[in-house]
Amino acid sequence: MKLAGMGLTATAATGATGVAFAKAPARAAKTAGGIYDVRDFGATGDGTTIDSPAINKAIDAAAAAGGGTVRFPAGTYASFSLRLKSKVALYLDQGATLLAAEVPTSGTEGYDAAESNAPWENYQDYGHNHWHNSLIWGEGLHDVSIMGPGLIWGKGLSRGWATEQPLAETPRNGNKSIALKNCRNVILRDFSILKGGHFGILATGVDNLTIDNLKIDTNRDGMDIDCCRNVRVSNCSVNSPWDDGICPKSSYALGYARATENVTITNCYVTGTYELGTMLDGTWKKFAADARVPHTGRIKFGTESNGGFKNITVSNCVFDGCNGIALESEDGALLEDVTFIGITMRDVTTAPIFLRLGTRMRGPAGAAVGTLQRVVLSDIVSYNCASKDCAIISGVPGHEIASIKLNNIYLHHQGGGTEEMAALHPPENETKYPDPGMFGAMPAQGFYVRHVKDIEFTNVEIANEKADARPGFVLEDVQGADFFRIKLPRNDTGAAFVLKDVTDFRVSGSRGIKDAAIEKANETIRR
Repeated sequence: MKLAGMGLTATAATGATGVAFAKAPARAAKTAGGIYDVRDFGATGDGTTIDSPAINKAIDAAAAAGGGTVRFPAGTYASFSLRLKSKVALYLDQGATLLAAEVPTSGTEGYDAAESNAPWENYQDYGHNHWHNSLIWGEGLHDVSIMGPGLIWGKGLSRGWATEQPLAETPRNGNKSIALKNCRNVILRDFSILKGGHFGILATGVDNLTIDNLKIDTNRDGMDIDCCRNVRVSNCSVNSPWDDGICPKSSYALGYARATENVTITNCYVTGTYELGTMLDGTWKKFAADARVPHTGRIKFGTESNGGFKNITVSNCVFDGCNGIALESEDGALLEDVTFIGITMRDVTTAPIFLRLGTRMRGPAGAAVGTLQRVVLSDIVSYNCASKDCAIISGVPGHEIASIKLNNIYLHHQGGGTEEMAALHPPENETKYPDPGMFGAMPAQGFYVRHVKDIEFTNVEIANEKADARPGFVLEDVQGADFFRIKLPRNDTGAAFVLKDVTDFRVSGSRGIKDAAIEKANETIRR
């Protein structure tokens, strides 16, 4: 498209700190089609000049005209905070890079100040409490989008860790690539994010949100979907070795408990096994075996969980070299009506499945303990999982996880569990930060199920690479457990089931395990 004002020449001014800033021409015209080329407003795209003043002028002009598209032609646009406006789209051309600039050690230039979120700031970490200290941010907006095949590179952003510079809390620093609060009708599509800061995307209280065909290769969270409604995440690839890949949350950052609900996540790839940037550049370089990297990567609900998670489906997703599925209610959330279907996992580093109802209760005093119920996990394959952690489904005393169905599950792990591990009794850790490692090594090789009511396993197979002395299933304080067509490894001598304070237990149609119906059990069922 031919743009008006192409003959205008951008110049640059240098501030007292030596940082070059784009200087807008005297006037910048728009095309009849509502396209606002950032170069027409003085952006240079040279990778050194700070172009954010010019880009914000383009955004303001598009908004003043009633809406339009702000276009970034090929080039590298070093920027501090960009302030989105309603009815405005940002479009990154092929070859365009929006670069989060590094903040000078002195002077006044830098990212917008982190706004106060008092008195709610103690209920979630620093990154969740602020939006304005970001490369791109918007609050209270509607009908906005960021699109195009270009790149957002968060080079100058903090990832929010106290041991690293720049510190997120330091004035003028930014720690998120994209932050949106209380918005509606938002589209994020087709671009890539490299090194996205604490969050590549933080969406809080955003309704009617579409995230499609993104590639995120980052050093902390890929995308956090917090207190949002009617969300569609599809066709995204996330490499996030140091934190979660796709992470629905329901924090108290809005000042009230708001559920994340009516969400679909589909056709996505999450991993934590590749060195930063090598997914995007196509080299796919794996970390060395001795690298101290958590390989997190996964799809996780929580840990921030005040408002709840309702009516959510995750389908046709691939996990690779990362942690497994995690559903967590810790702060009073009602986690209910959730389906995972068609999930494949390879080289999972902790529990392939982790369902946790806890009582951390990080939020206003007096909130009721949450629930975790009506969850279906179906058509799931996990290969070569680390063996220390089995699949874990655990509530706490007096607060049971309820109404769980697991169908067509194949869990393969490395094996090698010992009789000493089989004798372990994991601590309750009712208020501890929820993660599979909170319990230490596990006494089961398949599933550890504790404080659960009404759970059903159908067509579930546990397989291992090396013989394992642990039982396939350990159940403790479970009311109503049905097992049908269960397969356990042939090379083991361990028990099939260890039952402790279990009522209404049934197993049938399972290879090498006698059918049984037990009203109340404290016993071991052998093969």
